[in-house]
Order: sequence, then C-alpha cells, then structure tokens
Amino acid sequence: MSSEQNLFGQVLVALVTPMTSDGEVSWDDVEKHVDYVVSGGADGVVVTGTTGETSTLTDKEKLQLVEVAKKVAGNRAKIITGGPSNETAHAIELAKASEKIGADGVMAVTPYYNKPTQEGLLTHFRMVADATDLPMILYDIPGRTGVPIKFETITRLAKHPNIVAVKDAKGDFAEVSRVLNETDLLYFSGDDSNALAHIVFGATGLIGVTANIAPVAYREMLDAANKNDFWAAREVHNKLEPLVRATMNHVPGTVAAKYILHGLGDLSTPRVRLPLVGPEESEAAKIEADVYSVIDIPGLSFENWRPDRNAAAGGALPKVAGTTR
Repeated sequence: MSSEQNLFGQVLVALVTPMTSDGEVSWDDVEKHVDYVVSGGADGVVVTGTTGETSTLTDKEKLQLVEVAKKVAGNRAKIITGGPSNETAHAIELAKASEKIGADGVMAVTPYYNKPTQEGLLTHFRMVADATDLPMILYDIPGRTGVPIKFETITRLAKHPNIVAVKDAKGDFAEVSRVLNETDLLYFSGDDSNALAHIVFGATGLIGVTANIAPVAYREMLDAANKNDFWAAREVHNKLEPLVRATMNHVPGTVAAKYILHGLGDLSTPRVRLPLVGPEESEAAKIEADVYSVIDIPGLSFENWRPDRNAAAGGALPKVAGTTR
C-alpha cells in the first residue's frame, strides 16, 4: 500500500524525546530531530510513545511535544500522539487535548501493569476512540504491558470507525496474515528487526525506533518494496541489521538510540530520565561493536561517530515529576 492510500503513510518514527543534561526536555533538539527524520523521508512521527519516555513526561510536556512537532513538520508529515495512558480517564483527557492542538492521530497502547481482561481492553480502547474524531492506532506490545490484544479482540475493535490501524510488536506472523485477511486495519510493524518481514506479509509500514537514526534507509527500503523490488529492499534491510542490533538488543531502545544519535552529533546529550539509565561499560561496548560493523547504510555515515560513555552515564530526575492528570 502506498502512502497516499492510508492516513499515516508508511515510514513512521517512534521519536525519542531529547533531554538536557539535567533531564529537562531540550526543545531546540526536539525541533532539530523532528526536522531530521521528516527531511529524511518519514511520513509520520509518533511523539510521547514508549520510545519518547512517555511514563516520565508531564502532561504539559506531552502536549508541547505535539505542538512543536506539528510546527516543525507542517504538511510534510503526520504527528501522532502516543501513550496516552494506562488509566482510561487520563487517556481520554490526553487524546482530547491532543486533538485540540492539532494531532493527526492517537496511538493507544495496551494498559500496562493493570493487566486488564480482553473485555477491559475492549472498553478502554473503545472509550479512547470515542473521545475524539482522530484516527487511532492500537499498540500491541505484550512484552512491555503483560497483556496481548488477542485476535478476537482486534477483530471486534476493527469495527470501530476511528480504530484504523494496529502496531504489532507481538511477533506472531500467523496472526499478521489473519488480521490482514479478516479486517481492514492498516498494519504497522513495531519490531525493527522484523520490519521487512512484516512488509512482505502485507503490512502497511513500520513505526520504528532505529528510524530515529536512519530515516533515509527506511524510506529507501519501503520505496523498493512498493515497487516489488524485494531484492533491493532486502539489501537495505541487511545493511540496517547491525544498527538495529545496536539499537534494540543490549539496552532499551530509547537509551541506545540516544547514545548513537549523540555520538553522531544529532543530540546535544544522550540523557534519559530515571529509572532509565545510560549504558554500562559492557553494554556500551556491545553497542559500539555493532555500530562499527555497519557498512554503507543509505543516508548515514558513522565515519565521525564519537560515542561518549561519560555523557550517557546514569539517569536524570527532572524538576517536575511526570503527572497522571
């Protein structure tokens, strides 16, 4: 499916939230980074998602991230608000507020820690979807939330007019085919290492973490797949593989992505907020070894990459704690 045939496009970036060294949001870096990924070919940007450290952001910061991203992207890319919360009332409140300031969509994650039943998931997602006129993406990531969205639940949710897509980080390829066969949902890969495989199965596109670093390459991979040139798409995928490994395999993707982007000079600091911390020495060594094995990724050079373990060490406590309302 081409980007003109769906609401969000194909290459979506799960945006990191750049921080200052003391853990405040670095708004200059946010603007710079949004422009970097959109100029690199991203069709959409998901702010305040898991990769954006949503659980440690205040509501004010979350809404400002939507506003800033909209200002920078303009008509070049869709801005989708992530999260929004594992509390239904709070999720509704954030979705409504995001709609008012111009968000183009909502990506709602399975409520984490609560471990609701499938009926609870149905009620939660339906109420969030009912709260606005925005198109909504279901985010299925049981490894983080403790609860999968079962196939039967997905098919029931697919009947809601505002629920138009699913981001899959479950890794069940048989279910991918079944959802694509039996619903009209747009399907986005939420697993960087399996992005091309999902595309081959018929997925619409990807919502990726590594795309923070290599948006041009992902654009090239999807463009090749759209032309049914899967040999060329596989070539890009294979070139991306060590970078995906560096980003996703050793520490949380947010931590690694910031570490790599800072080494490239794209972020002023690699700081994350507690309880996340920068990579330990052994973890940093693994990330660096994988990055140094990267060869010829389109639109990206590590020739002047300078990782800084000291700058990344530890995590920050912001001045204002993340709020639930």
